[in-house]
Parts: sequence; C-alpha cells; structure tokens
Amino acid sequence: MNLYNALVAVRPEWADGRMNVVMTGSAEDGPEWQPHIHSKDKRRELANRFKDAKDPFRIVIVRDMWLTGFDAPCLHTMYVDKPMQGHGLMQAIARVNRVFKNKPGGLIVDYLGLADQLKKALATYTESGGRGNPTFDTAAAIAVMLEKYDIACDMMHGFDRSKWVDGKPSERLALIPGGQEHILEQEDGKRRFVQVVTELSKAFALSAASDEAAEIRDDVSFFQAIQAALSKKAGERGKSPEQIDAAIRQLVSKAISADGEVIDVFTAAGLKNPDIGILDERFLAEVRGLKHRNVAAELLEKLLKDELKVRSKHNLVQSQLFSEKLQKTLNSYHNRAISTMEVIEELIRLAKEVQAAGNREGLTKDEWAFYDALATSDSAKDAMGDDKLKVIAAELITKVRQSVTIDWTLRESARAKIKVMVKRILNKYGYPPDLQEDAIKTVLMQAELLCAEWV
Repeated sequence: MNLYNALVAVRPEWADGRMNVVMTGSAEDGPEWQPHIHSKDKRRELANRFKDAKDPFRIVIVRDMWLTGFDAPCLHTMYVDKPMQGHGLMQAIARVNRVFKNKPGGLIVDYLGLADQLKKALATYTESGGRGNPTFDTAAAIAVMLEKYDIACDMMHGFDRSKWVDGKPSERLALIPGGQEHILEQEDGKRRFVQVVTELSKAFALSAASDEAAEIRDDVSFFQAIQAALSKKAGERGKSPEQIDAAIRQLVSKAISADGEVIDVFTAAGLKNPDIGILDERFLAEVRGLKHRNVAAELLEKLLKDELKVRSKHNLVQSQLFSEKLQKTLNSYHNRAISTMEVIEELIRLAKEVQAAGNREGLTKDEWAFYDALATSDSAKDAMGDDKLKVIAAELITKVRQSVTIDWTLRESARAKIKVMVKRILNKYGYPPDLQEDAIKTVLMQAELLCAEWV
C-alpha cells in the first residue's frame, strides 16, 4: 500500500486503473487499506483485465498473490524486492518468461541481488530434467540492439529528425509523413524498415535498463512511430500492440502525441481521418496535393483496400474486379514501371471508378450485386440486354431471401434446390445456356454472401 501511494505521488494518473494492489484483507484492516481489499470476484476480474494486452491495467503490486500459477503471456517486466528461493523463485520469474507477439522474453529488475539464489534454483531445476538459459547480463541483447539501431539509422540517413527530441507536439507529429516518405523512396524500404525496427524493439525490451538503451531511446521511439505509421491499416484506431510493445511505450521518452496514441496515418499526413466509404472529390483533391507523394500513394492504397474489403462482403464480382485492377496498378508501382505521381493519378481514377460503381440506376444494392453476377460475361449482357438482367436480378433477390436460413456449409440438398431454382429463372428469361454454368456458380456464391449478411 505504501509503495502504491509513493508511485501515485509521482504519477497521479496511474491511479485511474492503470495500477492496482492485489492482496487479501478484512474489514478489520484500517480505512486506508480498504480501497485495496477486494472480494474474490473482484480479484478475478482484475486478473482477467491484467491478462488482456489491450486493457489499460498495466502495473500490479503484489506480495504473495499471482506469483505462482498465474499465466499472463503479455506480462513482460517484474520488479523484485522480496527474498525468494528455490521453486518459489523459479515460479515467480516464470510469470514473465512467455513469448508474446513482439515480446522476446521477460525482464527481471532485481533490487535484492537474487542471482545466487537463481543459480541454485536453476541447478535444482535442470537436475530434474528442465531446460533454461537465464541471462545474468544483457550484453548479447545490447549488441543486437545496437546492430539493429545502426541499420535503422542508416535507412534514415539524411532525414532531419532533431525536432523529435525538442520540438513541439505539432512539430514531432509533422515529422511522421516525411519519415514515411524517406523510407518509401528506398528499394523495398517499407518491408526492410518494419522488420529491422521490430527486431530493434525486441532487443530494446531486453536491454531497457542499460545505459546504451537510455542513450538511443528517443531515436527508437521515432523509428517505432514511423514503423507504426507504415504498418497501420486505414480503419485502425488506438494503440497497436503488434507494432509497439507496451513496455517500449512506457520506457521511451517524448510522447509521440498528446494523448499517447499511435500515430494515425491520416492525421500525420495532414488530413482529417475520412469516412472510408466516402472517397469524394474534395478528399481526393487533398490527397493529390500532399507534399509527400509516396505517403499519398500509401494512403490511397490503404483506403481502396479497406473499401474493397467492405464490398467483398456484399458484392463478390465487383470486389474481385477492382481488387485485380488495384493489384495490377500496385505491381507496376512497386516494380518502378510507373512513377509515384502516375500511381497516385491511377489510384485516384480507380477510387472514382469504385465510387461510381456503387450507383446503378433502378437497382437496390442487393439487386445490383446479383446483376453484376449475371453480367460478368459480356456475351450474356449483349444477348440479354440491360433491362432483362435487372428483371432477373430482382426475381433472384426475392427467391434467395426466402432461403436466408439455409446453412450453406452443411445442407448440400438445400444448396442443390437453390441451384435448380436459379437455373429455372435463367431459363425462364432466356439466359444463354452455354453461359449458365458459370453464371449459376457466381450467383450461388453471391447468394451465400448476402444470406450471411441478412441473417
């Protein structure tokens, strides 16, 4: 309780649930103790929260509780000021030794000098058949950290990031798109930089208490901010545990932004985070005018992929068509067959095409999905005509809605009935027989998507 009070005196904001004491007690304990004494159900709730990497509960103060049999893979650091030995010490240390996402191992901050006790405990452990290789110094991790740091620095060579240390929050934020642009201009820069910063972060996590880590932590935080912006998907919000380990965010200095959130790709580029479904002329004009061309291309790619991912759940044919066009454009860009400005214009043209495809006169969204399924063949479209395809689409919607409860995975007989129904409708309106097999297959897949959406 005293340790909790001392920490809150230095970090008052941690009292908002980020830090808790877990202990047993009773009503006889003094009033100052009561806020920390919880029922078994409350302690169970705290345990579940602490195991959740996304929960803001990050620091727990314990004496005897949670040191054995408590499995929280995301737990990465243990501060020890309690004498322990033998299997109790081994079990306590095991609380933080799980590999988890970018976490390569656990860090023990030892205030008592437990190394001798750990050696004895390890000897007992290995004699009974266990395996382990605890690291009593961080020399190896430091060497890897400095190696990866040098590579990251080389990739950022020539880019002025001095404002990251002493600049205003707005100035630090403004460095993000420029840093992205610098990396994206390099051959395979995005993949290489994301990989090396991931490796740097792992080594940094194991070396965080060292002087070497302290010297480079500002640069590490900048590299991680660039990595997060490069890796972040357009629809994501908030922190990204896969890209920036929670331990690192607590250890590096100079918050990335005022609220501590991971940099958002749109905010960093100087744009308001748009509704992914809009892609309107005004927004596309803003993207076209961005100073950093490669960042603009990245933004458009993220937007289009997210838009097509949404459409793939409703309109199979349209999603496949535009995904192929997008991939063809990106392949040309990544192979340097077209310039950055050319890919921006091509992506903007594709964005407008996607937007325009969302409006087909005289059809509901569902009817339009079936219309596209029937019109995949130009021959069928020429033979049937636009109006007749619309009529078929409308009738298909009516019939498929009646089958909405079908389990498409298990009930093959029901699927067969739907197939027969589709074929009858196509025959009724004179859909070309030689094109029916492919059309029926596409219509069935489209019907499956819509039924999943309607249920």
